[in-house]
Amino acid sequence: MRKPANTSVPLHPILAERWSPRSFEAGTEISTEDLTAVIEAARWAPSANNVQPWSFIIGRNGDVNFTKITDSLTGFNQKWAPTASALIVMVANMQTPEGDPRPISMYDCGLAAAALTIEAIHRGYAVHQMAGFEVEQLNAAFDVVEGCSAIVVLAIGKQAPAEDLADSFARDLELAPRERKPLTELIISGDL
Repeated sequence: MRKPANTSVPLHPILAERWSPRSFEAGTEISTEDLTAVIEAARWAPSANNVQPWSFIIGRNGDVNFTKITDSLTGFNQKWAPTASALIVMVANMQTPEGDPRPISMYDCGLAAAALTIEAIHRGYAVHQMAGFEVEQLNAAFDVVEGCSAIVVLAIGKQAPAEDLADSFARDLELAPRERKPLTELIISGDL
């Protein structure tokens, strides 16, 4: 299913076609090369002072990590996410080496997640990013060190038809049109 963005000017097709489906082809594996490529894309994302405050927990469908990640998901994410080929947890280092807060880490990790997403789409996969998970449970399950925390779970897989979703709420969201605020609402000051 395609849901191209209704943009004010043409965008690169990967950006215009990107959206976050919930319906993934069950039983589809992601190759080691493709999984490596999406993590490599994140590795090369820009970061303030080149700190690279991200690390990853990778779960392939059927392995122990995948089960631990799925167990941490909340709400209806538990219903659709288990069909993804992989679940990747991004862990952010939120402290400087001296132990001071480093809030820019969230921005840096967002850039890495965007790079990962674009590479995955380029390779024919869909990506859905989730905030609906138990952070403390996930941190404990993987012994995430103090000063670091899981901040997002990314489901990656081959997109399946919306009708494959058993949950009606998820199916309705899948079929709903994409919406964004008008561009004019996003400009605080200045002219385009």
